[in-house]
Amino acid sequence: MSRENKLWFWLIGLIVCCLLLYFLRGMLLPFVAGMAVAYLLDPLARRLERLGLSRVFATVIITLSFFLCVVLLIGIVGPLVEDQLIGFGHRVPNYVHQLINRGEPVWRAAKSYLSTKDIEQLRTAGGEYAGTLATWAAGMFSRLLTGSLVVVNLLSLIFITPVVTFYLLRDWHGVTQRFDSWLPRAHAETIRQQLHEIDTILAGFVRGQALVCLSLGAFYALGLTVVGLDLGLVVGFAAGLGSFIPYLGTISGFLVGTGLAIAQSQDWTLAAMVAGVFVVGNLMEGNILAPKLVGEKIGLHPVWVIFALLAGGTLFGFLGILLALPVAAVIGVLTRFGLRRYLDSSLYSGETDEGTTP
Repeated sequence: MSRENKLWFWLIGLIVCCLLLYFLRGMLLPFVAGMAVAYLLDPLARRLERLGLSRVFATVIITLSFFLCVVLLIGIVGPLVEDQLIGFGHRVPNYVHQLINRGEPVWRAAKSYLSTKDIEQLRTAGGEYAGTLATWAAGMFSRLLTGSLVVVNLLSLIFITPVVTFYLLRDWHGVTQRFDSWLPRAHAETIRQQLHEIDTILAGFVRGQALVCLSLGAFYALGLTVVGLDLGLVVGFAAGLGSFIPYLGTISGFLVGTGLAIAQSQDWTLAAMVAGVFVVGNLMEGNILAPKLVGEKIGLHPVWVIFALLAGGTLFGFLGILLALPVAAVIGVLTRFGLRRYLDSSLYSGETDEGTTP
C-alpha cells in the first residue's frame, strides 16, 4: 500500500469512527462514564495490587466503595438540597420585594441624569439581552439533555455504568497491552511517547481538577451554609463543580451568592461574608489545591478547555462534555508533536537533504 493510500485509509477510518460516535451518541453515555470512572480509579487499583491484592479483588473493593460513596452522598445531600430549594421557592417573593426596594433609590438617581429616550433605549436593550441570554441558556440546557430517552439514559447510568467500570478496571492492563500489540512496529515508540504525554495531561488535569472541584464544592457549601446564606449548599456545590471550567465556577458562584445575600439581608454584612468565602476559596485553589493536585503545567490552556467543553456540549450534549477534555488533550498533544516535526523539518529550515539551502 502506497503512502497516499495509507493516508486515505486512515482518514476514511477516522471519518467513519466520528460518524459512528455521532449517530450512536444516545447510547454511549454509560460506557463513556464507566470508562472515565475506570480511568480515574486505575491508580488506586495499582496501589492495592502493590500491597499484595489481586487485580480482581482490588477492582471489586474499589468499584463497590466508589459507587457506595456516590449513593450515600446522593442520599445525604439530596434531601438537604431539596429542602433548600423548596424554602428558596417560598422566599422568592420576599427577595424580589427586597431587591426592588434596594434598587428604587438607584433607579431614581439614574433617571435624574438620563433623558426619556435614554431610559427607553436601556429598557429595550435590557429586554433584548435578557431574551437572548434566556434563549441561549434554554438551548444549551436542551442540548445537554439531548434526545427523548433521558429517562433511559439515566437508568443506564445507574445500572450499566457500574458494570462497565468493573470490567474495564479489572481488564485495564490487558486492554492497554492488547492495544500496544496492534501498534505499527516502525512507529510504536513514537506512538507510546504521545500516549504517555496524553495520559500525563489527563492524569494531571482530569483527575487533579476533579479533586480540586470536589474540595472547592465542599468548602464553598460548608462556608456559605455557616455564614447563613439561603441556598448556600446548592450555590456552594455548583460553584465548586463549575470550577472544572476555569474561572466559571468562582465568578458565577460569587455573583449568585452575593446577589442572594443582598436580597436576603437588610445590610451588607452577609454579602461581605459571602464574598470572603469565595476570596478564601480562590486563594486556597490557586496556592494549595491546584499546585498540589493538578500541577504547574498541564498543557491545556483555559481558553482551549472552555472551547472544548462548549463545542462538545453543543455537538453531543452531556456525552460531549465528558469526551471534550480527552479529545482536547489528544488534539493538543498531536498538534504539538506535528509542530515539533515541522520545526525540525527541511520545509521549515529551508535546507535540502544535503544540508544546503536551495
